[in-house]
Amino acid sequence: MKYLFLVAISLLISCQTAKKELTAQEIIDKAMMVAGADKVANADISFDFRDKSYEAIRKNGVFQLKRSFDSITDVLSNQGFQRFVHGNQIQLSDSLANVYANSVNSVHYFSVLPYGLNDAAVRKKLLPSTDIQGKEYYKIEVSFSENGGGEDFEDVFIYWIDAQSFTMDYLAYSFHTNGGGKRFRAIKNAALVEGIRFVNFDNYQPTNEAISLSDLDIAFEKNQLKKLSEVVLENIQVRLF
Repeated sequence: MKYLFLVAISLLISCQTAKKELTAQEIIDKAMMVAGADKVANADISFDFRDKSYEAIRKNGVFQLKRSFDSITDVLSNQGFQRFVHGNQIQLSDSLANVYANSVNSVHYFSVLPYGLNDAAVRKKLLPSTDIQGKEYYKIEVSFSENGGGEDFEDVFIYWIDAQSFTMDYLAYSFHTNGGGKRFRAIKNAALVEGIRFVNFDNYQPTNEAISLSDLDIAFEKNQLKKLSEVVLENIQVRLF
């Protein structure tokens, strides 16, 4: 009996030692699979966010991201940005077009995360795992190369991926526009529509700007963040191609 016990312990230790440590890329790949990101690439997705309606049509690398409100429709596509008023295209300065394009892209970008995290300009770094509200999370830092990283390539993101389910439940980012700052988003709820996972978040900022981006999860646990808003997608509809 003693021999069998020692053999069992030895096998248990061997299995734990042999457990493969995942890379940042492998974790993101698993998170994308769980979120149905492969379906996003060929789908027509529409939703309402606050007082505006959004639609994203993506098919075989061709995309058209729309935002509609009042009599205005903004369209960001492979060809660039266009604004229509009462169905008629209007001319905009390059600087104003960039502002509107970034605004449209931002909402669509966040709406389907982690889709997009395998783009060529994305750089991923695995940080030490952490616990949030009693659950273990992988922690991935994402930055962007200047070439292909867009106007906000200097922004840095951190994603918390559930170590068991590989769902993305928290994210944080630092930004430089409008005076800059940091934000932390915590999951409110999630919905699966046509196999694509959509997440609603509570949106926070640190009460002390000295708190580093990578420590925002700790600050969240210590109630050192101030809730600013809720990020809620409504009337989500998905048509797969």
